[in-house]
Amino acid sequence: MTQIGIFGANGRMGLALIEAVQQSQHCQLGSAFVRASSPHLNQSIATLQPQAPGGSTFSSEQQLDTELDVLIDFTLPEGMLGHLQQAVANKTPMVIGTTGLSAEQMQALESASQSIPIVFARNFSVGVTLMLDLVQTAAAKLADEMDIEIFEAHHRNKVDAPSGTALAIGEAIAEAKGWDHDQVARYDRTQVHEAKSQQEIGYSVLRAGDIVGEHTAYFATMGERLELTHKATSRLTFASGAVRAAQWLKDKPNGLYSMQDVLGLKR
Repeated sequence: MTQIGIFGANGRMGLALIEAVQQSQHCQLGSAFVRASSPHLNQSIATLQPQAPGGSTFSSEQQLDTELDVLIDFTLPEGMLGHLQQAVANKTPMVIGTTGLSAEQMQALESASQSIPIVFARNFSVGVTLMLDLVQTAAAKLADEMDIEIFEAHHRNKVDAPSGTALAIGEAIAEAKGWDHDQVARYDRTQVHEAKSQQEIGYSVLRAGDIVGEHTAYFATMGERLELTHKATSRLTFASGAVRAAQWLKDKPNGLYSMQDVLGLKR
């Protein structure tokens, strides 16, 4: 049985992770961590998540249990980096779903993967992972005169834009095309006074209400277009994928892995 520790356990994603662990036949909730200043510290987890095991309480993230097999973190970048340092010190594998990481923060994550095994993904949905594979196939097979656009929608509280998933889709397409993503990505056309180039990937963003997550990759030319779309209706989708990744990660050698590795889709 894989013992799981969850950071940010009192948040929306943290509570979904607790539920996903409880639904797993191969994993068990070892610790549910909150900030030392949290009003939920030492309270029963069941007050926020009825799916939690009886008698379990929220623990301080400063008291990392060395008996845990894998840690899962979907918190903000700054907090995640602190948790990552703890994980390295305790030689505990990590599953990380934090988005909006800077280049320096990604470098810190990559450096840590030399000391512990890490699964990092911007989206842990099995469907999105398959979508990344499909857009690469489409990008490689379709003619170069196709216009490529990516649309994403999330709830009003999501800060980073475009979403990490949208960027992952764009990066997958750019890789298949042999392009440098940073050179071809177009986030704003308000100052552009020329026709769209087929050598670019455009991004559009919507933030509204309680949308969990929607992503569409468009491949369009005159007379036809291909749309590959994924819609998530519950955070449990992402949580279940992360728990699956945690189970897979246990006892893996040090290194940086993706959900493609977890599902055996690595090209």
